[in-house]
Amino acid sequence: MSFSKVYIPYGAYWSTPFCKWQGSFSSQHPIKFAAQIAQRALEERSLSPEIFDSSCLGWTVPSRHCFYGGPWITALIGAQITGPIISQACATGVKCTEYGGGEVELGRSEVFLALTADKCSNGPHIYYPNPLGPGGQGDKEDWVMDNFGFDPNPAAGKAMVQTAENVAKEEGITKEEQDEVALLRYEQYQRALANDRAFQKKYMVAPIEVKDARGRKTLATVETDEGVMPYTAEGLAKLRPVLPGGTVTFGSQTYPADGNAGLVLATKERAAELSRDKSVEIRLVATAQARVKGGFMPAANEPAVRLVLERAGIGVSDLKAITTHTPFAVNDVFLARKLEIKPELANRYGCSLVWGHPQGPTGMRSIIELIEELAELGGGFGLFTGCAAGDTAAALVLKVNVA
Repeated sequence: MSFSKVYIPYGAYWSTPFCKWQGSFSSQHPIKFAAQIAQRALEERSLSPEIFDSSCLGWTVPSRHCFYGGPWITALIGAQITGPIISQACATGVKCTEYGGGEVELGRSEVFLALTADKCSNGPHIYYPNPLGPGGQGDKEDWVMDNFGFDPNPAAGKAMVQTAENVAKEEGITKEEQDEVALLRYEQYQRALANDRAFQKKYMVAPIEVKDARGRKTLATVETDEGVMPYTAEGLAKLRPVLPGGTVTFGSQTYPADGNAGLVLATKERAAELSRDKSVEIRLVATAQARVKGGFMPAANEPAVRLVLERAGIGVSDLKAITTHTPFAVNDVFLARKLEIKPELANRYGCSLVWGHPQGPTGMRSIIELIEELAELGGGFGLFTGCAAGDTAAALVLKVNVA
């Protein structure tokens, strides 16, 4: 989809730190937690919940009472609006942005709130009644664990890590190349932590005091991403592949996490009113998605990128910054080859390979970091892309102007 009327007010977006699953956020209800963070973020940005006329909620892991997730979370933040739930695994952030952008583009919304909230920790164990089962026994599913090990493409039927191995084998991508990119992304992430986390503080809501169920006792205080492991070339070299005869190790793939993120989309006039800095203008240019053959998920980024660049009317050389969702280092090696760019041109402040993957919010955080990087660079076109289950991928192009 192409856009000409959709803008993002500078600073009108946020993300929590991401915490590795079973960490400090593991006891939080994802929707209630996301509402608390959104309320705080809006207050810190002097934005009233009354400015919004439409919304959506992106999540992929269900939680108690999430049946009413869309209207529930907006009620919790004090906004008299409603909207749909969007669930498209790792592509959820782009799809929420695309949906909100569409509402603004078509004149159905002036100020749209896109929220994403997920928790991989303590995932639900679901029982499906089946009166025709043996003895009336039903079917059961561990939502997180079972689906992490299952590619929904019928032609694949493999765990996600197998899709990375398939691409690595077909493209001749070695373990050493993956280790090099993994170490590079960790080193780039250190830039986000420099000067007392100056880059992250542009958008991240922190510190966060995690309370007990009664809201009285502080269980933990989270100031930055929790669960990031130190990378060294020697340490990565020692790790063995996860699958026999494979190339992907625990060091060259991401890990499940918990967190949430939010983003505001608006008309040009309203975005200017709500911006933290009137000299920065952010326009949503285009979105796209694509699908490849079964069992080759990381390869889907390339056709998604080709299509979104075509819709944006630009080429790879026009891009000032690139961020990616990187479940496997294979993704970034593959994309860099196909786009004929150096790996270091992407993810200059790290990526999900390093700070984890809470599903729905992952892409939205990368989009937010893309905006801040472009503003820091003085403006230009930026690209985000990330693959998702079912051998799919989504991509998005933004343009930032700095007066």
